[in-house]
Amino acid sequence: MNEILFFGSNQEPILFKNESNTITKPIQFKFENENENENENEKQIKQISSSLFSTIFLFKNGKAIEYLNENDSNQNPEKIQIEENIQKVTVGGENEAILTKEGNVFAKGRNINPKNPNKFINISSLIEDTNDRIIEDIISGDSSIYLLTSNQNAYGIGSNQFGQLGLDSETLSKTEKPILMMKNVSKIFSGNISNHVFLLNSNQELFGCGWNFYGQLGLGESRKLGKATIQNLTKIQNIPKGKIIDIQCGLHHSIMLIENENENENPKRKLYSCGYSSFNGLNKITPYTNEFTEIKSSLFENDDDILEISCGSYHTLILTSNSKLIGFGDNRYGQLRTEDTNNKSIPIQIELPELRFNENISNYHISCGYNKSFLYYSPSPFSNLEEDLIKLFQRKEFCDISFKTKNGEIIEAHKLILKYRLNQNQNENQIEKLQEIISKKSIKESNQIFEMIYSNNSKINPKLYSEIKEIINSNEKIEETMKRIYLNENENENENEKDFIIERKEKQYKFPKLILIMRSELYRGMFLSVTNDTSNKVTDYSELSNKSFQIFEYWIYSNQIKDEIQITQEIINEIQIGIDYFQLNQTNPNLFDLLINKFNNQN
Repeated sequence: MNEILFFGSNQEPILFKNESNTITKPIQFKFENENENENENEKQIKQISSSLFSTIFLFKNGKAIEYLNENDSNQNPEKIQIEENIQKVTVGGENEAILTKEGNVFAKGRNINPKNPNKFINISSLIEDTNDRIIEDIISGDSSIYLLTSNQNAYGIGSNQFGQLGLDSETLSKTEKPILMMKNVSKIFSGNISNHVFLLNSNQELFGCGWNFYGQLGLGESRKLGKATIQNLTKIQNIPKGKIIDIQCGLHHSIMLIENENENENPKRKLYSCGYSSFNGLNKITPYTNEFTEIKSSLFENDDDILEISCGSYHTLILTSNSKLIGFGDNRYGQLRTEDTNNKSIPIQIELPELRFNENISNYHISCGYNKSFLYYSPSPFSNLEEDLIKLFQRKEFCDISFKTKNGEIIEAHKLILKYRLNQNQNENQIEKLQEIISKKSIKESNQIFEMIYSNNSKINPKLYSEIKEIINSNEKIEETMKRIYLNENENENENEKDFIIERKEKQYKFPKLILIMRSELYRGMFLSVTNDTSNKVTDYSELSNKSFQIFEYWIYSNQIKDEIQITQEIINEIQIGIDYFQLNQTNPNLFDLLINKFNNQN
């Protein structure tokens, strides 16, 4: 079942036939003529992309429905007909593009195919370098489309009126073939109605070009008054310290999300903004801010973290870990969900009706279109443990094995996880086979390979998965892998992997630090904040009986409770204390819910 809440402009295209043009109260969006016989999981939303004249809803089964401006389609939803499964959709003001799971990009629009602007054509096949035609990511600007290849090269196609393709617009006003903009690119950032673009390289250096009349490129004092366009890719100076997670672009403003990488602190995300002051959330008296400046608000509490950001043409939405939806900017069409339609120059909290699904807020996502706002339910395709392992892979503090990609970049992994995820064949060294595969891949493909090894999820990239399926335990679920780590099939061999001891009363419990980091905020803070940790044990937990601690021990590996364990009210009370003490990373079903269900079934 889909849960999609909508508020904002109900025009171009009209999404609700019997509603007004301005919707200030969230409305549950429903698709017409849905196939009732279709599997619920197949109908779940994966992504929403919306711009001036078009909105596309992408489902997890790789199909999509498009709503067009009524002048084009009489407002009948169109099914996107592409032979291959769709991985991502992106809509601009004058064009749209589809990325398939095989790495092909189909696009349409008057800047893409002037003779037949409503027909999809394969633009990735037009790249001159035939070795650079596998596409990893796509994003639309207002009148341009940007492609990121598996070789980490960025291409642009469409309008170059404002220099948004990184070339002199007087020499090249537009192109109907992708042109190479920059090499060694890790991410591309733009917006569905914006005419500027950012490119981030593998060294976390940021470059930008395009329309900059309001300082939306964040170039600082290098911005010359009256100069509306930046024709060539220009390095953005004075970027705040930390890892750039995302940049969202409106027409006149840009929002940057940065994660603090201070090794003595837990990662904390902060927002920075530049551009037209009425929309950038900084509440400045000056008409524009031409340098990325931190957005400070009491709504961003110390225990709150920012999960996602999304920019429409003139407004911004923020989703936080404490289930807050926050917005600022233009509100003429109620896209910030307030009764009045006044602009909001500083962040405000947006009130929402009770969500249908009582789940972690990370299963919800936000998407802004042209004066439109969407909040939608889209749970991860991974299991709880897969999610934990993917998150762990992104944390490098305890990596202990390195691999080299074809371009010489180093990618790190966790030997303990690889040991149990790769096939245990005494006659062959699977680590060496993995290194051979990685040595022929880009850094982005290598990251995907490790994510598939950690999660055993072939849907991340089916083509790459076919190359590694012979060296991994392809038939084993992650839960079974974690249980094998717990059971220690070869006790003597695996004893050294348990590098942390919890000692309580007369009994010792040994854990790999890696597993504790993944499952407990208490230990994550302990291990990642202490630089010179000489202790390998903690003595405490007197409030937990041995039986309760055994339940905790088994759950922290398997996310399950042993069948033979008899649950009592006393155990439930103890575990509730332990959950708070260990600061367990709870997911659905969480440990307490499992205990209650098991207790009720036993009684």
